[in-house]
Amino acid sequence: MFGTLRTLFTGANARAEEQLRDTFSIELIDQKIRESEASLKAAKHTLASLIQRQRAEMRQIENLETRISDLLSRAKEALEGDREDLAQTAAQAVAEMENELTVRSQTLERLERRILQLRQSVETANRRIIDLKQGAMAARATKREQDIQRRLNKHLGGDSPMEEAEALIARVMEQDDPFEQGEILREIDGDLGHATVADDLADAGFGKRSGSTASDVLNRLKAKE
Repeated sequence: MFGTLRTLFTGANARAEEQLRDTFSIELIDQKIRESEASLKAAKHTLASLIQRQRAEMRQIENLETRISDLLSRAKEALEGDREDLAQTAAQAVAEMENELTVRSQTLERLERRILQLRQSVETANRRIIDLKQGAMAARATKREQDIQRRLNKHLGGDSPMEEAEALIARVMEQDDPFEQGEILREIDGDLGHATVADDLADAGFGKRSGSTASDVLNRLKAKE
């Protein structure tokens, strides 16, 4: 039983995490890109430091090679001048500098290998970040389209504002016209009070109408001409 409950809780947590990641997918993408850019920046600083050390080692090597060449030349002159003691001192200094030169050359080789590897990693990371930013732009546009489509589907289905508006319009159009209703009521009242009987007889030529009509007005105007 407890195993089943644990499995259910695990599944519920996984679904909740997936839903959370889907909801904030754009924010998560942007955060991961920022983290990648921070790592790339740190790698660039490390690369710059290695290149700086490489250049320093190269200067030291060049300086050693110059000093070694100078001392060898001087030692040779000392030997030619029968100053073997001075030549011996120069030879000892040359030997120490050659040993230092060997160590620095090995250090320079290691630095060059590390620089080459790190430079390739930086270039690869930089290209991937560019691709990630382009992908993020596409994802942002797709997410916006999906949100718009979801809102549109919500409006088109169920009790949407569109359907509510359509129902209100239909209700207004189906309501009785109050003006027409008033006219009908007056007709009904006239019929009930026999108010139109006299006018009907007057129209047939029996007696006068109870009120003036448009025909009466036109007849008076014609009589004045």
